[in-house]
Amino acid sequence: MKTRQVRIPTPVLGDTGGLRAARMARRRMLAGALAGAALSGVPWRIGAQGARIATPRQTEGPFYPDQLPADDDNDLVAVKGRSGIARGEILLLAGTVTDLAGKPLAGARVEIWQCDAGGRYHHSRDSSRTVPDPNFQGWGQFVTAADGAYRFRTIKPVPYPGRTPHIHFKVSGAAISGLVTQMYLEGEPGNARDGLFNSLDPRERAAVSVRVDKAPDGKALAARFDIVLRA
Repeated sequence: MKTRQVRIPTPVLGDTGGLRAARMARRRMLAGALAGAALSGVPWRIGAQGARIATPRQTEGPFYPDQLPADDDNDLVAVKGRSGIARGEILLLAGTVTDLAGKPLAGARVEIWQCDAGGRYHHSRDSSRTVPDPNFQGWGQFVTAADGAYRFRTIKPVPYPGRTPHIHFKVSGAAISGLVTQMYLEGEPGNARDGLFNSLDPRERAAVSVRVDKAPDGKALAARFDIVLRA
């Protein structure tokens, strides 16, 4: 599948040369912000004996998209063909995919999906009465290069009935040990009541929890989630 990565919303019709230049400037600014986010946040998840901890598996959940969006890039807050921006706090999410030895894994397809700011998934079985956010893509993907790095622009996850805020991850690829997991927020009060989060042992909970800080541009939020796969 051909994927597009780090796309900026298309300007309105009647774009002039000046608007095209502004659009390219925005692209460069986002790329720089995402690169900065990749350098911020917590380091590798290290165990008591100095060994990397494999990212624990978690359930895929009932709301993996039953129909993937036509816009399938790694920018979830802007949908191709629409001029609006998703509701919620913008989060620049970055990290790496490595093996237990710390080797970056190229060609890893990283998928994420989550509910919108109103707590609704873009899924036909979500019975929430809230109206879906039409400017939120809900799902995105990124294929890692030689450095094993990935990046997304999305929103800070919010709770929905029965669950603490989280983002679903799926990693797959040729000669790659696949993984489905979930990412949580450090210090989130709902974590203490979340059954899936608390099904993990303390080291595993630490491995799937991230700290959220201000992004280098001071406007968005940033978080780093490093994924470690077993052989």
